[in-house]
Amino acid sequence: MNATLLAVALSLVSAGAYAAAAVAQSRLAGRTDPATGFLRMLRRGAWWSAVGLNAAGALLHVAALNYGPLTLVQPLGALTLVVAVPLGARAAGRRVGRVEWRGTALTLLGLGALLLTAGGSAPHDTLTLPEALGVGAATMAVVAGLGRPGVRPGLRHAAASGITSGVASALTQTLTVAVTDHSGGPLFSWRLLTVALLVSAFAMGGLLLSQTAYRGGLGAPLAVVTLANPVAAAAIGLALLGERLQGGPVSLALALLGAAAAVRGVVLLSRAQARGTEPDDAPGGPAPMERPSSRTVIRSPRRADTATPPPAPEPVPAHASG
Repeated sequence: MNATLLAVALSLVSAGAYAAAAVAQSRLAGRTDPATGFLRMLRRGAWWSAVGLNAAGALLHVAALNYGPLTLVQPLGALTLVVAVPLGARAAGRRVGRVEWRGTALTLLGLGALLLTAGGSAPHDTLTLPEALGVGAATMAVVAGLGRPGVRPGLRHAAASGITSGVASALTQTLTVAVTDHSGGPLFSWRLLTVALLVSAFAMGGLLLSQTAYRGGLGAPLAVVTLANPVAAAAIGLALLGERLQGGPVSLALALLGAAAAVRGVVLLSRAQARGTEPDDAPGGPAPMERPSSRTVIRSPRRADTATPPPAPEPVPAHASG
């Protein structure tokens, strides 16, 4: 198996793990009070299950980045939403709808077009220390701007989560290429230590931001995460790591058409997922009408008004004197 096929296979399994983690996080967010502190959430087993699934997806993603460039591996992250559709439908007790199948088909077609134009060679270039610090500073500035109070906090947190995850992937590729490089360079250096700290910070930040974003549902936030992640990573790969698309103008046009189809498919999937999380579509259907309790029947106002008061005690007759 060559490097490209191995990167694709690892990315597919990674997308499955990320999809299961997203569904678990969404269900946890729906059952958790927003006022609940983070330390209290750490005591729940569902949170650690989601963390484990995210960790498994991240390890597989790191392995894929060792065999394929960012422009190849990151767009395959859109398969997370494709896999999350049947998982979310199964968790909600419903079937996959026609719109969801249409979105899945468009997403797969768009990803196929992108795979034809993406560079298939294994990565060799890495970020320098100034470049890594510059990327980290720019990312923190963008996340701080998206985290300000305002309208649609869920979608803004989802965009911040996707950006931080994409940047973490780009930095992870630098880390893995540098560690597996057999040129005889030092294994431990200030550059690798700084990159490792940035990867840890952005990976944890992306996880926490996605958890807050999923409080409003799974569909639209997951779609924003899915789109923002490859955009951020591909921008770093094309601008700083020397990655290029294969072919000339024809390949560029095919890549644009594939990206448009994938975006359209993700939007359809997000809308279908959002409709699937409405109360009427919850497992078991709409909530039944409440029956009047026996307490209300027994202590009705009419019975309380018409109830006769208890008879007053009769006066005791006074005894005649002498």
